[in-house]
Amino acid sequence: MPPSNLLSPSELSYLHTSLSLDPPIRPDGRSPTSFRPLVAETDLLPTANGSARLCFADGTEAIVGVKAEVERTVVVASNTSSGQSRLDDEGEGEGEDDTRMHSAEEDMEEERRRQARGKGQDSWIEVTVDMPGFGRDDDGVVVFLAQMLQEGLVADGGLRDRLWIGWGWHWRVYVDILLLTAPNSYPLPLLSLTTHLALLSTKLPAPISRIDEDPLFNDDWDAAQALYEDATRSRPPFTLLVISVGDNIFFDPSREELAVADAVCAVTVGTLQRPQSTAHQSNDGESSLRLLSLRTIDPPARLAAAASATDGEDDQGLWKPARGGMKRTIVVKMVKTVLEPGGVGEEVLTGLEGFSGG
Repeated sequence: MPPSNLLSPSELSYLHTSLSLDPPIRPDGRSPTSFRPLVAETDLLPTANGSARLCFADGTEAIVGVKAEVERTVVVASNTSSGQSRLDDEGEGEGEDDTRMHSAEEDMEEERRRQARGKGQDSWIEVTVDMPGFGRDDDGVVVFLAQMLQEGLVADGGLRDRLWIGWGWHWRVYVDILLLTAPNSYPLPLLSLTTHLALLSTKLPAPISRIDEDPLFNDDWDAAQALYEDATRSRPPFTLLVISVGDNIFFDPSREELAVADAVCAVTVGTLQRPQSTAHQSNDGESSLRLLSLRTIDPPARLAAAASATDGEDDQGLWKPARGGMKRTIVVKMVKTVLEPGGVGEEVLTGLEGFSGG
């Protein structure tokens, strides 16, 4: 977390009071669910399978590159159910060789997707984070951010299944995240949204072999397939940072708002897997998002040395961070505001479509 000692005790008290009002007053005039302006671009690294750059209004900037390579799949012997499923599928495929040879290219790809369901492995996804000012890769902040981002990609489940090529082969994806500037606020949402755009722009060579053969690919890059080719049905997960001040919650908190937060929560969501036939049908009252993970993060005020054991306001009227955990009602309010139809989560996806071309 960025240091919270940028404001004097009286300024912190004033800011906390302003954010606790009904309706609350944010320093920059935004509504509780509004985000700061951002600038983004994709496909900027020519040697990567996918890439994106995103810059927040406070000047914090990140770039993400996605690289993919073909690897042999190690079959776990103890996974008898998967092994039986593979044998059943292989037996079924042997009787359909002649049919598949004469199938259209679209039918072959649909069959590949069907066969891949549930066969992906978490180890096929590798996330690394590099931040200025943190020289060691095993620094606690860097490791925590990398684990949080990988947790969302793994929990979604859809990404790892997309990496399955055929029996004995898969794609290994390396997601390299670089924070270009020193963070002016907690960088998790910036890194997550940049990763989201980079994965949406990722393309893989189109396979021309059957799933029971050693992989062969089309060497024409114009024929490459997008990793999220069916982006109308499924998109990469993303993480939002939400804080609470009193009974109010705020999205995309600034550095100053984080300094007086009573609680900080990272909410990771993904899209619901829907059949292609219903992908474009509107379902009134039904959310298109699902909760993948929910993590609480220590607010900066609690980590500061000046934090005392005093709850609420002291005798002089100066605010001091309260002790204790988050109220259950606040957690429910955060999750509901993100997941509800037309909520913050869907607004974020709609805004990102403008950068990804979706």
